Amino acid sequence: MAGNTITLAQDAGPEMSVVVQDSTRLLRTAPGQKDLKGATAMELKDLQIGDRMFARGSLAADGKSLLAASIIVMTKGDVAARQEQEREDWQKRGTGGLVKSVDAAAGTISLTVSATGASKTVTVHISKDTVIRRYAPDSVKFDDAKPGTLEQIKTGDQLRARGDHSADGNEVTAQEIVSGTFRNIAGTIASVDAANSTVNVMDLITKKAVTLKITPDSQVRKLPEPFARRIAVRLKGEPPAGTAGGQSAAGAPNSGASNGGQAGPSGGAGFAKAGEAGPGNGGGFRGDFQQMLSRMPGVGLTDLQKGDSVMIVATEGSGNAQPTAITLLTGVEAILSAASSSQAAMLLSPWNLGGGGDAGANP
Repeated sequence: MAGNTITLAQDAGPEMSVVVQDSTRLLRTAPGQKDLKGATAMELKDLQIGDRMFARGSLAADGKSLLAASIIVMTKGDVAARQEQEREDWQKRGTGGLVKSVDAAAGTISLTVSATGASKTVTVHISKDTVIRRYAPDSVKFDDAKPGTLEQIKTGDQLRARGDHSADGNEVTAQEIVSGTFRNIAGTIASVDAANSTVNVMDLITKKAVTLKITPDSQVRKLPEPFARRIAVRLKGEPPAGTAGGQSAAGAPNSGASNGGQAGPSGGAGFAKAGEAGPGNGGGFRGDFQQMLSRMPGVGLTDLQKGDSVMIVATEGSGNAQPTAITLLTGVEAILSAASSSQAAMLLSPWNLGGGGDAGANP
């Protein structure tokens, strides 16, 4: 900003100069507001780099500047607070899984919600007020999801719904849904090209090699070995090591199945019953894993080695463009040993849309 001229980075298109006049109406509003009833006046000097702004006025003939009659501002602090609230709400009231069927006439989506070793069907109810968003074929960011329609959603898509759950968790009245078509890959790294930010993986399901782009928005995480072993145990349907009949080694009841997946006294993550999806947290294990995934150590391309086992969720790719990794999880040898290739590949499906650690990312 220089004097009374603001340089605006448009969401789509080149930068534009916005000229503020003495008569320009400058208002601050909170994110999510549908009208200006609660807006308050602000001064030009209070604008900060990173604030969201909508300007209306007379556009210059060259299209490069605008003489503003009114400016509506959402401060970057307000935007960040709103994003944090939404992330928390997605964690509390979110349900994710694979689309089993869509009934556009009835406004319902049947969703297969998977936990370790089991799954259940959840019916998602869509109304005229439901916000529907759709990932683009090459999108890796939740914020890049565009307005969509129910008709775009098809069997096999990954979908995340946020809304009110029935008491048994089998139905969700959706306030918002986001969906997309993604690839699920379980396999081993064949090679890494750090210079071109790509990873070549041998897919254990298709028995074919696939090259994936890694971008700054890709989540590349390493699963701690103890946690990987616990998931493997669940996949095998065995009681955790050191327990007997649901009792801890000390004889106390194992509360992991009833605490909504929250961390227990030992600091480890509790587990909901396989396939369980409580209305408060969208499924103990899944909700817990989403939160844990964002806290797991990130790794760089140079840390990945030929022969490493990986589980990946990636975009479809478009045209001749390579698919882009959304989530790449290494340290999964125990999981791949315990599960079939297809079962392991699908383990990330309910999670990748549901709450990564990046600002404004994942519902």
